[in-house]
Amino acid sequence: MIPGPGGSTGRLLHCTHPIELLLFLKLLEMACVVEMGSSCHLATRNSIVIFVNSETRPRETTHETALGGPPNYNCKEMPALQNKRILITRPRHQGSDLAVQLEALGATPILIPTIEIVPPETYAPLDTALTQLETFDWLLFTSANAVEVFHHRLTSPETRVPHLRGGPIAAKVGNRVSDPSSSTEPPTMSLKLPRIAVIGPATAKAVQGIGLSVDLIPPQYIAESLAEALTPYAPNSHMLLIRAEQARDILPETLTTAGATVTIADAYRNQIPPESIPALQAIFASPATYPDAITFTSASTARNLIALLEAAKLPLPPTITLATIGPITSQTLRDLGHPPTLEAPEPTIPALIQSLLIHLSRSTP
Repeated sequence: MIPGPGGSTGRLLHCTHPIELLLFLKLLEMACVVEMGSSCHLATRNSIVIFVNSETRPRETTHETALGGPPNYNCKEMPALQNKRILITRPRHQGSDLAVQLEALGATPILIPTIEIVPPETYAPLDTALTQLETFDWLLFTSANAVEVFHHRLTSPETRVPHLRGGPIAAKVGNRVSDPSSSTEPPTMSLKLPRIAVIGPATAKAVQGIGLSVDLIPPQYIAESLAEALTPYAPNSHMLLIRAEQARDILPETLTTAGATVTIADAYRNQIPPESIPALQAIFASPATYPDAITFTSASTARNLIALLEAAKLPLPPTITLATIGPITSQTLRDLGHPPTLEAPEPTIPALIQSLLIHLSRSTP
């Protein structure tokens, strides 16, 4: 027990992942496990302290309630982010997932992408590298978008990788698939793929989604940490980095300095969608339509939003919560003159939602 305010006592609960904390807070509120007068406080990145007043008693939960039936308690259920308007700046095809999760918490998501994913100027360097996959020791991905393009180009009739045409990768690469037993087709070739390193869990999920396994994920989901994790493997190795056209060079520069030969293949580029200007003008027309928070999931979303607002001759109101996914995005906002209100404890969507949930719940009257 931990002594708390007003004679209350607190119990420290530890979660192994931020999403567990998010789900616990949500269930605590929606199930009304404790009465009003109790409070939750973030103790560490994955821990909370719940302070419960001495007269507070847990409410009874029946089997029917646990199965989703009518509750037998009398308390007002209110989603944690009820009436909170949250602007999502991710690309349209990625923003919907974040929107669904925020909507489940009661928020009103506003999807106005500040990034549009388009093809690079040419696929030639990538297609050439794909024909030489067996010559690389490591294959590096820094985004799920890069994985998607890699998969498309690898299996496309336009590419010159004939031994991978005609079927899904998972059925072709034998011992390099995540679950070889799941395929009913025997391997039809002996392609030896490089080891695969990714920047974080979302990219790892994308790799696994095309039937491949991941060999390395850094402890922190940023380029600097990925570079550090790969440094021991760098001397005399050949690495293929598939990335966005405008990406930072910290990863290839660090690995090259450590002794690797790094081939960079652009898979896509980001551009500002001009059609987002009218939508921004509509929501920033008056304080009544301002969002309560804006989410930034990359440095590009931050730079592009400010550029779009400037093109629309609109200021960024200082009262809006600016929520970033990690330190690189936060620094970009600072450089643009808009310090972030909060930063996710780790650069993942669940951690970003967790931070928003805690911050906006505290700021709700």
